Amino acid sequence: MAQYIYSSSPHVKSPNTTRRIMIDVCIALLPACIAGCVLMGLVNAKLGWLSFMQIVLSAVSAVLAEFVYALCLKKSFKTILNEFDFTSLVTGLLIGMNLYPTSAWYVGILASIFAIVVVKMLFGGTGKNIVNPAIAGRIFAFIAFGAAFGGAMGYVDPDTASLETIKYVSTVSGGSVSTGATPLQTLFNANYTSTLSGWDLFLGTGVAGCIGEACKLALIAGGIYLVVRGVLNFRWPLVYVAVTGVTAVLIDLATGTNFKDAIARFVPYILSGGLILGAIFMATDYVTTPNTKLGNYIYFACLGVLTAVLRHAVKGEAVSFAILLMNLLVPLFDRYIRRRPFGYVKPERKPRQKKTVTEQPVADEKVVAKEGK
Repeated sequence: MAQYIYSSSPHVKSPNTTRRIMIDVCIALLPACIAGCVLMGLVNAKLGWLSFMQIVLSAVSAVLAEFVYALCLKKSFKTILNEFDFTSLVTGLLIGMNLYPTSAWYVGILASIFAIVVVKMLFGGTGKNIVNPAIAGRIFAFIAFGAAFGGAMGYVDPDTASLETIKYVSTVSGGSVSTGATPLQTLFNANYTSTLSGWDLFLGTGVAGCIGEACKLALIAGGIYLVVRGVLNFRWPLVYVAVTGVTAVLIDLATGTNFKDAIARFVPYILSGGLILGAIFMATDYVTTPNTKLGNYIYFACLGVLTAVLRHAVKGEAVSFAILLMNLLVPLFDRYIRRRPFGYVKPERKPRQKKTVTEQPVADEKVVAKEGK
């Protein structure tokens, strides 16, 4: 008699593993990391080195936090190496890319430790977290450290210990922007005048802000790599970015902006801030997105609307908070929008039969009289 092996799903064999996917994500993040350091270095050579150190410190801290946590669980070093899947490295890189070049050196370290230990490992490790660890780490840094997180508002020269004003000048259009007003913040000024062209925003020349969000070309190149590798579904970033831009334009029209000016802001809306970075590398996390195609369409459309509304409300960046809020709603999407089993056939509805009125038998008069007594 043949022997059968019983095992849980999935039963589809694939060469893709979590480790392999995360290595692809690390490779996809490298162009944006390099571009961010180079572009910041063009503004000031020290800013370039500070950007590099921010990314390295965050990445190393995230990896060490996972290793130390595993050692506290009394796992052997060999077991830790075998189980290492590069997810902590991805989280550390993303946190470093979401920092400013002049953020305090300890911000990235503490944000990475919080993301790995509290958000990921305490919930069970890879695949068990309820929100994206990198998003949670960034918000932790923003809330906990405030001015120390937004270090790009000024640059303290290590040699003179004096605060210098940084001015980002585009090498393409010649436009400039000071660190006090990033391209996204200028969109919400009453007298909006953009000194940076669409090409500046796309290439990251003259753009003030976080390290990894500067060069949109590098981010998109990394996204294309993930699509080719089969790691990323191109639909979800496109839906998110498009809905955000359209909603922002509609809000402008509703608040009195003329049609021509509102349409002209569509490109700056989608190329400013961390929208592209969040759409490609953070909002599309497998664990914190719905399991169905319909659920994902609704999820990313709602995410785009929420991002545009929050940006308009706070007059600045709100991608991280929008993603965090939508992450918390994913269990509801999976509960009410379920995947149909393979081979499922919807049962035919049977027509309802009309109820016929049946005559009740008349009780025997003697029995009724007896019961009445």
